[in-house]
Amino acid sequence: MIPGGRRRGGEPLDDFVGEGASEASSAAGQGVSRVATILRTLGEKAQTGARLTDICLATGLSKSTVHRLLGLLKAEGLVETDANTGLFYLGFDMCVLGAAAANRYDLVQVSRPIIENVERLSEDTTYLSVQTGDDAICIDRVVGRFPIKVLFLGIGDRRPLGVGAGSLALLSAMPENDVQDILARAEAKISAYPQIGRDLILEMVARTRKDGFAFNDSLIIPGMCAIGVPILDQSNRPIAALSVAAIKDRMQEPRRRQLVSWMQEAAAHLSDRINLVQGRKRLETSQPGPALR
Repeated sequence: MIPGGRRRGGEPLDDFVGEGASEASSAAGQGVSRVATILRTLGEKAQTGARLTDICLATGLSKSTVHRLLGLLKAEGLVETDANTGLFYLGFDMCVLGAAAANRYDLVQVSRPIIENVERLSEDTTYLSVQTGDDAICIDRVVGRFPIKVLFLGIGDRRPLGVGAGSLALLSAMPENDVQDILARAEAKISAYPQIGRDLILEMVARTRKDGFAFNDSLIIPGMCAIGVPILDQSNRPIAALSVAAIKDRMQEPRRRQLVSWMQEAAAHLSDRINLVQGRKRLETSQPGPALR
């Protein structure tokens, strides 16, 4: 393009190029958003698989659009189809990508002995969650030995930030501006939980910051409660959250306070270990490579 050039009629070329670039950028953004929505829908149906109509209903996209995008995702190994049922599943390449993301700080490997110890002490199911966009996603879980088990989340399950104890612990550890922005963007997703609204989440964020832990008192499943604590980096930003779920009778005082103490100790220990791993990786990447001869 020649700067300052003109089309027929005297209109500056720059204006048309600018409009075209803007439209292309908008279309690309829309495409990425649609692909992400499809992948998340398949993630929510990881065990059962999804029909084409299920994906269309969940995403609001037309059948032709979903069919075309699924074909592209299959070609990249990100989506697979069951030859017998025709159901769509996340592909194994997604597992590789997910494992790589979860292990950014060797998080699952580093945290596993610690969350196992929390389960050993509490005998209740223990979860590890991280932020992804405006959601929290469960990346590890140790099922409790107590006979009545509370399985709020499976590995890979996600909830809007602020919904659930671990998710609330993550949100509460963020700067206030981030909290407000996330809740504004996630309003539609939060509306899927009619017992939990924006105002209640803000109240719980304030309470969590005051108490030093998040508490979900039967808001998602009646009679089931959970406690969450954040795991912080050296800048006091949340890396992940640790949570424990149990029936309501096992969450009363003084046991609740004991659980919080175990969890906060575990979170501090895990924070130290993750920060150590981060420090090592920064040191390794800053070292000069071998000299070329």
